[in-house]
Amino acid sequence: MTFLLLFAGQARADNFTVDKVYHPYVLPFEREFEWRLTSRQNDDGNVLMQRFSFGHALSEFLILEAYVVGARDENEDFGVEGYELELRWMMTEQGQYWADWGTLFELEKQHNTDDWEVKAGLLTEKEFGQFSLTTNISVVYEWGETVANEWESEFKAKFRYRWLPEIQPGVEVYVAEDFIGVGPAFMGIKRYDRQKQLKWELGFIAGLNGDSKDHTLRMSLEYEF
Repeated sequence: MTFLLLFAGQARADNFTVDKVYHPYVLPFEREFEWRLTSRQNDDGNVLMQRFSFGHALSEFLILEAYVVGARDENEDFGVEGYELELRWMMTEQGQYWADWGTLFELEKQHNTDDWEVKAGLLTEKEFGQFSLTTNISVVYEWGETVANEWESEFKAKFRYRWLPEIQPGVEVYVAEDFIGVGPAFMGIKRYDRQKQLKWELGFIAGLNGDSKDHTLRMSLEYEF
C-alpha cells in the first residue's frame, strides 16, 4: 500500500485529476452502474486509476452515487485508494431556460489515511443547433492527516457535435491551479427499452504546462436503467 499513499500525495500535489465533464441531467428514478479509467503519463511515470460506482435517483431531480476508487501499485496489482459519495441535483428541466442548470456535491475519504475532500460545483449545458457546450465550475476544500487545509478551484468544459446519438465528437478543456489540459473526446448513447441506455466516453487530454510530458487517457462506461 506504500505506492497508494505516495500516489495520493502526488495527486494532491498536482491539485487535479482529469476525469469527466458532468452533464446537469437526471433521469426520473434512474439507477446506474459506472466504470471509469484514467491513465496519466508524465515525467514521473504512469498513474492508473479506476472507479466503480452505483447510483440511485432519490427523486426525478436528485441522484446519489457511491464510488470505490482503485489505483495500481508497484506490482501491477490494484488496491483500494479511496471512497466517494456524489450527489447531483438537476435544478431546471431540459430546455426550460436559455441553458440547463445543475449542481454537484462530492465527499471523498482516502482509504489509508484520515484525509478528506469536499467539492461543490455548478453544471451548465447549452445547445446550439447540433452543438452543445457543457461547463463545470467547482470549489474544493481538502483537510486531514497528510494534506494541508486548503481551498482549490476547477473548471471543465466540453464542446461537442451531436452527429449521431451513438457517436458525438468534441473537445474538452480542464483548468486547475497547476494544470491546463486540452484534447479530443468522444461520447455516445445507445438507447434500449424505456429509459435503459448505455453511455460511453473516450478522451485524450494533453497538459499545456510547459515542456514536461503530461497527458491523460480517460474512458468510461455507464449503464442506466
